[in-house]
Amino acid sequence: MRDFQYLEPASVEEASRMLAELEDEEARLSAGGTALILTMRQRMLKPTHLISLAKIERLRGIEFDAQAGLRIGALSRHSDIARSPLVRQHYPVLASMAERVANPQVRNQGTIGGNLCYGDPSTDPPACLLALDATVVLGSTRGERTMPLEEFIVDYFETALEPDEVLVEIRVPPLPAGASGIYSRFLRTAAEHRPLVSVALVARRDGASCHEARLAVGASTPMPMRLRRAEEFLLGKTVSAAIAAQAADIVAQDIEPISDSRGSADFRRDMVRAVARRTLCELFELSIDEGVSA
Repeated sequence: MRDFQYLEPASVEEASRMLAELEDEEARLSAGGTALILTMRQRMLKPTHLISLAKIERLRGIEFDAQAGLRIGALSRHSDIARSPLVRQHYPVLASMAERVANPQVRNQGTIGGNLCYGDPSTDPPACLLALDATVVLGSTRGERTMPLEEFIVDYFETALEPDEVLVEIRVPPLPAGASGIYSRFLRTAAEHRPLVSVALVARRDGASCHEARLAVGASTPMPMRLRRAEEFLLGKTVSAAIAAQAADIVAQDIEPISDSRGSADFRRDMVRAVARRTLCELFELSIDEGVSA
């Protein structure tokens, strides 16, 4: 790695000013640094300045309010989220996802804010947070703005973050009464840490009756996405294994899977269908083989 200057702002506004002043330089923000250091070692990035966010207290903490919901500071590590009593009590699906991110080294160093800003579609948090209807708060010298996570994720490794902005926090609204969630992932081998498919489902139900569903797919698509046609199909239905299979078919039809060395587009579509069906059956406490062929 080549030499670089290491800067430590004490506030979001100071970090924003540094980014603006270094607009013509190769400056990068550093949170946990798990992805950044790897790309620097591989010489994919050669920044002239690293701006560490570690001293900005505004970016820390996990808080819950019954009316406002959950606030997760951008510097919260995946392990912080997985272990948080507040998250485990009110959003167990989020804790379940966080405790499976990558590997122990990444979970104990990587941050949720860094993960979302990196824009890697093959990581776990984005799809889960989409199904939870999360929003993000972005800060700069101009103040703060809030946007749905679905709008923040723009494309493959691309977000709506402006050049002088910092991701401040993630907000998750309270789950409706009777709502629960499941986060599922498929790995090609036990040694892999990046899912080939991820499916997140949050549903409000009464037994097998579905009153509301939010379904998101990640890892096999250029960016995580909500599957609204499948959500509408499930609305008001008594979910059986056959209904779950039909919804999974809709999911598979509505995605545009990527094709790469890890799997072809056709293979990914088939695996998304299978994982979506299993996720629906698990949440609605159904036998996956009931009424459908394996």
